Amino acid sequence: MGFERSRSLSARAHRLIPGGAHTYAKGDDQYPEEAPGFIARGQGCHVWDVDGNEFIEYGMGLRAVTLGHAHPAVVEAAIREIRQGLNFNRPSPVEVACAERFLSMITTAEMVKFAKDGSAVTTAAIKLARAHTGRTKIALCADHPFFSYNDWFIGTTAMDAGIAETEKELIATFRYNDLASLSAVFDDHPRQIAAVILEPARLEEPAEGFLQGVQALCAANGAVLIFDECMTGFRWANGGAQSVYGVTPDLSCFGKAMANGFALSALAGRRELMELGGLNTDHARVFLLSTTHGAETGALGAAIATMGVYQSEDVIGALHRTGERLRSGVESAAQRHGVSDQVSVAGRPCHLLYATRDGSGQPSQAFRTLFLQELLRRGVLAPSFVVSYAHGDDDVDRTVDAVDGALSVYRRALDEGVERYLVGRPVKPVFRQFS
Repeated sequence: MGFERSRSLSARAHRLIPGGAHTYAKGDDQYPEEAPGFIARGQGCHVWDVDGNEFIEYGMGLRAVTLGHAHPAVVEAAIREIRQGLNFNRPSPVEVACAERFLSMITTAEMVKFAKDGSAVTTAAIKLARAHTGRTKIALCADHPFFSYNDWFIGTTAMDAGIAETEKELIATFRYNDLASLSAVFDDHPRQIAAVILEPARLEEPAEGFLQGVQALCAANGAVLIFDECMTGFRWANGGAQSVYGVTPDLSCFGKAMANGFALSALAGRRELMELGGLNTDHARVFLLSTTHGAETGALGAAIATMGVYQSEDVIGALHRTGERLRSGVESAAQRHGVSDQVSVAGRPCHLLYATRDGSGQPSQAFRTLFLQELLRRGVLAPSFVVSYAHGDDDVDRTVDAVDGALSVYRRALDEGVERYLVGRPVKPVFRQFS
């Protein structure tokens, strides 16, 4: 397996594009040196790089592709809209159709506004909350790794160069499944918290009464509750994680899977709040979302088709069944090689992430790199084990075989030293101060 064309293209990319890619998670520092640098095409859950190497892919499109690459119904719907024009001076009927379809799935929301990525809609939600409450401080969950590329969140990370200190002062943090930590935030900042934002779930399920407790604290303190469902939406259930846990937030944010990889996100919520950014309000108007490409017809057509598949087929059930098959296979392989303490899988079956640890049980970037490297050598591209609707039993079984082979190397690396088996430098966390 060679990567000559990828390496040549990478050199050109780094001369032209900061970081060589337009998303940090796709950067060269996130993958082993022996890895495909550029993907040429995809079909279902398989991708081919520019050198012609084929891989079974997981976490497809940064977890945005849930039905599979180039899903026929989605592609055809997008093309139908594109042929009629992408963008006009007045709204297109497809905007209404997409809003109706979205609200038929997310029945806990009363209105929706579309944009292009999750960061735009989480930031819009923060703006609405501040306008509604007249407050400026935000409480965010410190256990959830990413809410936005905008300053209000990036100022909380190690990669905070260029962020004004005044932005950082407006953020307070609490811990997931720890109501006391959120209560302390409200106590420390009385009548100052405009919003509480968190993912309803991630790797661990909400403890009994936790989300209900968050909602009650927000209500008691006059804060807006925001769920970031960019990951959980269109994976946990057709109605989002909020429908699973029975807690309706004031505002919620969706993206990723809602258009099967086409650029589309959604801010949804209570009419009282959403109308602050509309024309039917007596309050001071909020410049909410006004994006040139937010209602691009191709993406809206793709979203309608994607949601149609969710409503007519058991996509959610398949994601959970396939993920459970993969989890079982990976855990059995880890046990077989005696590395269960070092390699583990966590999360809901529809959204599995894996951990890699060294011999002392500490998280290890070097061992993560080794695991990625060995999976790639066996035809699997897996920054996570997040499955899609396109993954069949054969794909999962081939993946488990690849994991088995990779863990045999992992076991030897634990015994003999990872440096003996790792080619090149380890991967690095995205949020770091220096390169």
